[in-house]
Amino acid sequence: MSITLIDTHAHLYSRKFEADRNEMVQRAIDAGITKIYLPNIDAESIDAMLDLEATFPNNCFAMMGLHPCSVNENVEEELAIVEKYLNERTWAGVGETGIDLYWDKTFLEQQKMAFARQIEWAKDLNLPVIVHARESNEECLEVVKAGQDGRLRGIFHCFSGTIEQANRMIDLGFMLGIGGTVTYPKSELPDVLRQVPLEHVVLETDAPYLPPVPHRGKRNESAYVKLVADMLSEIKVVPLSLVAKITSENAERMFGQG
Repeated sequence: MSITLIDTHAHLYSRKFEADRNEMVQRAIDAGITKIYLPNIDAESIDAMLDLEATFPNNCFAMMGLHPCSVNENVEEELAIVEKYLNERTWAGVGETGIDLYWDKTFLEQQKMAFARQIEWAKDLNLPVIVHARESNEECLEVVKAGQDGRLRGIFHCFSGTIEQANRMIDLGFMLGIGGTVTYPKSELPDVLRQVPLEHVVLETDAPYLPPVPHRGKRNESAYVKLVADMLSEIKVVPLSLVAKITSENAERMFGQG
């Protein structure tokens, strides 16, 4: 029986796909990846993202937001561009936004402000917010909790945290985005995910980043989301078909298309 999957987070407009972008997307479609959600980075990534969505309108769905790693002294100008685009058309979601404490903490307060503002836009537009929380689970949880008024939903992208943090995210109305890191030998994610019902999980690749085993060190692509599903099937000791069914239903519900 063939299975279908959804990649809820992939930067397929990245320059790393310049040589074979259309072929790579077609590989994913051929592999049963029916929908791929494209989170924005900043003003410079918008055109390439929209071009890809226009090429594959039934499979690629663009989101609009400002990535925390692009937050700097020009944050207000970048947010004005995001707001302008959000009001011009329909989007699949708001993001990716959030807080990144891995690369640089210089603009932490600006990151928090930009995150909180994008949360408000997501609520007003009834869209999910896609949260980047690299080494910042607690800081992101604080901002999300402050913004949760019953209208907020979203995904903690590339989830890496404790079961206690996972439960707090779920209690706040969020799902956990699980990608290639779950396949890494030293990952603690399998232990956490054994305690998390599949109803709170969606699949992602973050392509071209974080490729699953056996592709570590190479470019990630959306077709590889099946390897993440395979790993979840092992962790949860359930058939791959059930992982595919539940995670796809979760994604459809989150993005409001099912």
